[in-house]
Amino acid sequence: MAARLVFLGRLEELAGSGDAALALAAPLNWQALVERLSAEFDPLLGEAICGDRVRVAINGALVAEKQALVLGDGDELAFLPPVSGG
Repeated sequence: MAARLVFLGRLEELAGSGDAALALAAPLNWQALVERLSAEFDPLLGEAICGDRVRVAINGALVAEKQALVLGDGDELAFLPPVSGG
């Protein structure tokens, strides 16, 4: 089982790549996902994705409440930081 993670903007820098495969033994809820990303990547990544302004999309659909997210086999989860610049 695996899921695909997509990191955009400054989150890509913290993750060290624009995308990554995440092996799953079972579906992950939001808290378990944050803990896993903090352990496997930069601990600041876990902190950053929890920010109020970072949105997430699973399989192309924006998630209204990150805490309700459950990541399963074959899912693609994109982390969308706020747009900046001009």
